[in-house]
Amino acid sequence: MQITPVKPSSKSVRSQLDPEKWVTVGIDLLAQDGISGLSIEALAKRCGVTKGSFYWHFKDRRALLNAILQRWKDGRLRDVEKSTTIVPGKERDQLQYAIEVYGSSRNRKGMAIELAVRDWARHDTQAAKIVEEVDLYRLECTRKLFVSSGLSNADAKSRSLLLYACVFGLSLMHYTRFDDDVGNLKQRIAERIVAN
Repeated sequence: MQITPVKPSSKSVRSQLDPEKWVTVGIDLLAQDGISGLSIEALAKRCGVTKGSFYWHFKDRRALLNAILQRWKDGRLRDVEKSTTIVPGKERDQLQYAIEVYGSSRNRKGMAIELAVRDWARHDTQAAKIVEEVDLYRLECTRKLFVSSGLSNADAKSRSLLLYACVFGLSLMHYTRFDDDVGNLKQRIAERIVAN
């Protein structure tokens, strides 16, 4: 007698969502609809499962939100470490690269997530705490690069703040018709920020 293997039903495949998948889908919803659109119902619907499946992995919505904040924080810290680890003699190149990465419009989803988290932080103390930690870490990493490139600590702090104020400010503005060569304009701005 031959035994035919049983294929798992789509229902059993769907129920195998792990917490990481819930967080990933939650981040997508956050970027798309903001914190108010991030409901358990919307999340379960997006995953094609019932709300009960959500509660298998998370105590409540707050637990999911904390996991989303932690993933966002960990990712941002990893990214800034990659772009700002000091390589002697290359500090200015690294600063230029950090400006390009953060000021680029290539990663629209990443910027949508960043803006959604920042908007969330305006109304939620836990989100505000995480955003502040990320911002202070970003500023500290670029401060070290500026100091390593020869600036005083005071100048390095002001340049770090200027760098991030510029790149995040640009992400909020519509300026493509301000100059015929926006790429060149942004390059000139970056050069002024990192110049001696």
